[in-house]
Amino acid sequence: MDFTDVSLTALRVFRAVSEQGTFTAAAATLGYTQSAVSRQIAAIERAAGAELLERRRDGVRLTAAGRIVMRRATIVLDEIDATARELSGLPGQSGTVRLGWLPTAGAVLVPRALAALRRSDPGLTVVGREGGTPALVRALRAGSLDLALLASAPPFRPPDAESPALALQTLTERALCLAVPAAHPLARGDCIDVADLRGQRWIAGSSSGEDRLMGVWPGLDERPEITHTARDWLAKLHLVAAGLGLTTVPAALRPAAPPGVRILPVRGGPQEQRRLLLARLPQPPSEQVTRVAAALRTAALDSESDDPSAPPS
Repeated sequence: MDFTDVSLTALRVFRAVSEQGTFTAAAATLGYTQSAVSRQIAAIERAAGAELLERRRDGVRLTAAGRIVMRRATIVLDEIDATARELSGLPGQSGTVRLGWLPTAGAVLVPRALAALRRSDPGLTVVGREGGTPALVRALRAGSLDLALLASAPPFRPPDAESPALALQTLTERALCLAVPAAHPLARGDCIDVADLRGQRWIAGSSSGEDRLMGVWPGLDERPEITHTARDWLAKLHLVAAGLGLTTVPAALRPAAPPGVRILPVRGGPQEQRRLLLARLPQPPSEQVTRVAAALRTAALDSESDDPSAPPS
C-alpha cells in the first residue's frame, strides 16, 4: 500500500498512541479494542515502509520516521476537524488555541481563564482537553496541543528528556493540603500536625501501580490504610465529605470543595510543594497562544489571592 492511501482512521489511531504512550491507553481513549489499534498501527507502518513507533517496556516512543508522520498527520487531522466545524456553522480553525490541562487545573483555574477570555476576546476559540502530565507532554511534542498545564513535584525535574526542552513557566507553587471531613477531629483547627496523620484512613488516586499511593500524605512512617480508590477529584472529595477517609489535594482545589469538606495545610516535617507549570514548544508563540497564556497567568494570580494559606508574593 502506498502511503497516500492511508486512512484518516489510521492517522487518528497513530496520533492517539503517540499521545497516550501505550496501545492500551489509546484504545481506551478511542473506544477501540487493543487489537483494532494494533491493526491500524501495523497498516500505517506497512504503508510508511518503516517503524514509526519504538516499542519499549514502559510504552512507545516516536521514531525519526514517526515524528515526520506525526507532524504531517496533525496538520491533516486539524484541517479535517476545521472543515467539519465550518460545515456545521461553528468557528473555523483561525484564531483557535489547543489547550491541555490536568484535572485539578480544570476544576478552578481553567474555567476562570476561559470565562475571562470570552469577555475580552470573544473571537478567540480555545479547544481544550484534560489529561495526565505524561500524555499532555506527548501531545505538545506531537504538535496536537499549543499549551498545556502540567504538574511538578520535588525535585522539579523537566517533564521529559527530549530536545529541545519545552518552554516552561511556573504559574503557582503551593504546599500540598489535606481534604478532611468537616466533622473529623482533625478539622477543628486551621492546620493539621503531620504526627496526627498516623492511623488515619485514606482515599487514594487509583488502584494499581505506583499511583496507588496518590492521595496518601507522602512520607508516612507506616503502611497506610486505603479504604477507597478513585481517579476523579470530585468523587474523592465527596468520599471525604461522607466521612470515609482523608486525601491529599492541591491548594488550588479549595474553592471546589463540596460542603462537608475542609481543605487544610499540614505542619511539621518537610514541606510538600507542588508546582503548576504552563508548557509549550520552544518556538515563538502565536499572538493567540500569547493571549491564552496571559489569561491563565492572571487566573493563577487571582487564585493565589483567594487562598488565605498562600504565602505573600
